[in-house]
Amino acid sequence: MAGAGRCLTMARPRRAPLEHLLDHVRAEPSRTWSIIISLYGDAIVPRGGSVWTGTVQQFCAHLGINDGVVRTAMSRLAADGWLTRRRAGRLSFYALSARGHATFRDAATHIYTQQPPRWHGAYDLVIVQTPGDREALRTDMAAAGFGALGPDMWLAPAGQAPPARLPDHLTLSLSGDDASQRALAARVWPIAGIAAAYERFLTAFRPLHAAVTADRALSDLDALAVRVLLVHEYRRIVLRDPILPAEILPTAWPGAAARRLCAEVYSRVLPASERWLDAHARGDGGAPLPRARDLHRRFAR
Repeated sequence: MAGAGRCLTMARPRRAPLEHLLDHVRAEPSRTWSIIISLYGDAIVPRGGSVWTGTVQQFCAHLGINDGVVRTAMSRLAADGWLTRRRAGRLSFYALSARGHATFRDAATHIYTQQPPRWHGAYDLVIVQTPGDREALRTDMAAAGFGALGPDMWLAPAGQAPPARLPDHLTLSLSGDDASQRALAARVWPIAGIAAAYERFLTAFRPLHAAVTADRALSDLDALAVRVLLVHEYRRIVLRDPILPAEILPTAWPGAAARRLCAEVYSRVLPASERWLDAHARGDGGAPLPRARDLHRRFAR
């Protein structure tokens, strides 16, 4: 995927509430393909998943990404199996593939609704006796919320469900004082790095949060840009976050503040962003894409 489109570059923005955010995005190693996937996952999939290429180009042009870069990125996403392409006359329509749907469905839970598990005062330590394919095991254990303590040893807060097809293993309970439990979490998961990423996210989005909560006007397309870039930047962090109980995280964990900011900004820009999609997102035959349902429930818990 690294070759799918060049790094995101933008002209000097004229939209003051977005200026600080766009400066941040320009400084990050974002790529066009990744912005497009965020647009599809957050805004297009809830409307059926397929949209005219021109809609994507119009959105990306608002971010300073030219049509040629967009076409190249979308062709590469299709070649890599993330999008599927269909032509109708001279028009092209791209949809998220079955693989893309499955990937984003799993990610969506983590992004929009994931809550920290209850802390039972101990960890479960799983020792795998016959690991077999260690790479597959690592993928399965990470997806289930387990961190690697050592070779064939995996740790999670007590009560976390292990993968369904876990090889022969033993499960032990580990407990200790609060400081020892937090230290163990910091040893197993990259907590310091994730905290630093959340802090950068908060720094980038606080000016925009202040603007939208003060009811400073955004155009409908600005609102969609804010919405997509918000989710784009947040998901890059939260998908690396194991979402641990607060009791084993550092005090004043910035992930909680980042989630609150997401919820507040998202709810503020959602109506206007949906208006733009109502007016400009086109599907087969040029018809508007159907309205999405239940988007107001995102970040609600």
